[in-house]
Amino acid sequence: MSPRDTIAAIATAAGSAGVGIVRLSGEKALTIGAAIAGRSLRPRYAHHVRFRDADGEVVDDGLALYFPAPRSYTGEHVVELQAHGSPAVLARLLDIAYGHGARPARPGEFSERAFLEGCLDLAQAEAVADLINASDAQAARAARRALDGVFSQRVDAIAAQLLHVRVHCEAAIDFADEPLDTLGGDDLRARLAGIDDDLVALLADADAGRRLRDGLHAVIIGPPNAGKSSLLNALAGIDRAIVTDIAGTTRDTLHETLRIDGVELTLVDTAGLRDSGDAIEREGIRRAHEELQRADLAIAVVDARDIAAGIDALADTVADVPRVLWLANKCDLLDGPASASGADILPVSARTGAGLDGLRARLREIAGGAPERTQGAFTARLRHVQALGLAHAAVADARGHLEHEALDLASEALRHAHDALGTITGRVQADDLLGHIFSSFCIGK
Repeated sequence: MSPRDTIAAIATAAGSAGVGIVRLSGEKALTIGAAIAGRSLRPRYAHHVRFRDADGEVVDDGLALYFPAPRSYTGEHVVELQAHGSPAVLARLLDIAYGHGARPARPGEFSERAFLEGCLDLAQAEAVADLINASDAQAARAARRALDGVFSQRVDAIAAQLLHVRVHCEAAIDFADEPLDTLGGDDLRARLAGIDDDLVALLADADAGRRLRDGLHAVIIGPPNAGKSSLLNALAGIDRAIVTDIAGTTRDTLHETLRIDGVELTLVDTAGLRDSGDAIEREGIRRAHEELQRADLAIAVVDARDIAAGIDALADTVADVPRVLWLANKCDLLDGPASASGADILPVSARTGAGLDGLRARLREIAGGAPERTQGAFTARLRHVQALGLAHAAVADARGHLEHEALDLASEALRHAHDALGTITGRVQADDLLGHIFSSFCIGK
């Protein structure tokens, strides 16, 4: 069917005593809406009407609003029928709309149409879903900034700079007999260096936005009896993990979700790392290594009474994790302060609570939840971070090619960078990417 086909969906249904909305969008939205309302509809005016079926029977009374194209959410003609929130009433209104020629909307189709009509770019459309799913005020504010275009504007600004450099580079190819420096090579390199700096900054902010949206995946790792499970219980404030003095008590991974200053943190307790002849414990250790492969952060817990030995035992295990936070647990058993030569390690006691406030502050900082870092935060997704990473790598390649005056290779690398940025906002996209993104939305959006 044509994208212009009129579609209908329940936008909200807030319980039997609440308000439910049936939303229509498309060329026939006004005709269908007026037929159900039993009267003509003025633009942007709330009409109190009785909703009727094709036989004239009254289904409910409520409000009908008409938003003409292009000044509507989808950029098409949109009619909203606000009725009582009874599921039966809303289902009946949908059936009547279908009888007049509308069809059910797919998940996310309203936002997809807004994107196709140019009302939203792709990053803004995704921010609609993030705003709907926001779990607290901070996440909602960040999603609102993304919806307002804060993220998209920074992407577009870098893309515009890249385009300028690409044009300059392509022009220089036409004068291959001339040395690059005589064709403004210094200015070209300087511009590209500035683009690289902007990409690094945006990549860091987008990754913080991704953690704000998806949460930080932190894996607690360490040798047996280092106090990993006690630490999880202390941070969670409940006894989620079994704690004993017997090595190997934890046999499987245990997940606990916390929120620290608006940032979601998934803590994973794992089996103690050691050589074991027990088949069940070996499986737990294997799962611990598997969790580390997808971790944003490893919380490496060692015994404060022998920090050096603990670090030596875990160093290779956490080598490939993006970030490691070292903790010296059981500091309450020491006569003096915990210390380890050359190591940035935080002393804590899961038993007494000593150092846990400092640990929470450090986790908040790592997760990007510190108030001073979230004032202008926007939500982002993993695909955005990956696209920015590709763009950054391509720009780095282009800089290297320019140093050797390999203009053809530099131009190709710049094209890859430009295309990677285009996938974020939808300036360049594949149909299967769009289908995947919008299918994750709820019905009515």
